[in-house]
Amino acid sequence: MIDMIAKDDPIISEEEAAQYDRQIRLWGLDAQKRLRGSRVLLVGLGGLGAEVAKNLILAGVKGLTLLDHEQVTEESCRAQFLVPTTAQGENRAQASLERAQYLNPMVEVRAQPERAEDQPDDFFLQFDAVCLTCCSRNLMVRVDQLCAEHNIKVFCGDVHGYYGYMFSDLGQDYSYVEEKPKMVKPPKGSNGGPEAKKAKVDPNETTMVKKTASFCTLKEALEVDWRTEKAKAALKRTPVDYFLLHVLLKFRTDEGRDPDPQSSVEDGQLLRQIRDDVLESMGLSGELLSDDFVSYCFSEMAPVCAVVGGVLAQEVVKALSQRDAPHKNIFFFDGRKGNGVVDYFGPQ
Repeated sequence: MIDMIAKDDPIISEEEAAQYDRQIRLWGLDAQKRLRGSRVLLVGLGGLGAEVAKNLILAGVKGLTLLDHEQVTEESCRAQFLVPTTAQGENRAQASLERAQYLNPMVEVRAQPERAEDQPDDFFLQFDAVCLTCCSRNLMVRVDQLCAEHNIKVFCGDVHGYYGYMFSDLGQDYSYVEEKPKMVKPPKGSNGGPEAKKAKVDPNETTMVKKTASFCTLKEALEVDWRTEKAKAALKRTPVDYFLLHVLLKFRTDEGRDPDPQSSVEDGQLLRQIRDDVLESMGLSGELLSDDFVSYCFSEMAPVCAVVGGVLAQEVVKALSQRDAPHKNIFFFDGRKGNGVVDYFGPQ
């Protein structure tokens, strides 16, 4: 049996067992108990944050804290379904609270209208998992390094137009169980050749296999040295989305905001300049990321938020329940192509 998370064993009531019946049948009672005993912090209530909140609340975590200092705008209402259209000018976390709580009254949902950057370290340490959206690179690196020291799982994600990503850091020694088909050995003394004596998969039975995985920090994932021979050899199979992520994070750091569709021409030029600077600093050619990327990275698109939010919340649920293999360690989604890819970045 896999080790439980260090907390009191939560009790599933009859009402909860009925509410989560389908999930319990899917991943088992122990996994649902671990999920039910977990508290999650969600930073950023944009379109992506709303999708993540919905999925975690429906999955049945113990508590979800919504942290966001931004106000509801006309644009944010287009991809954010938890805030009423009449809530413009109100705090996004507080405006999302009523609809979020209505999704599942069994989950404790709280809203805090404060800046994540202003929170002391102790604030983040009261959660089992921290999910950061709409955040600066500096904040994500700070929180990830802090949580890594205290065995708290960290997830980051964002959506920019047709593009989206999620990152996970589950620690250097993360344990989970995975359901595998059971191998059945033929009975002793069976006749036949070598093939008949080999173990075969029994389609009617499965077994639980305990596994471990090691994750790196976000800082390590973003600081790959592309000048090394090993990195150069891997460059051809590296998703260009990784370099686009660097460009968008740099834009947010420099400008204190994301690219604005109202100033698409000016911001488009700035994005191209940042691309050239970022890739040059990595020792790479600016041609790696073609000019047309600026046409597809403005605002949050609801369909992309749904896909990335579904994957991000799925990874949080898997990590807290300690069931099934996690994505290691960055998932990229390209809405233009309609596909996603998982790749590992960091120390091998």
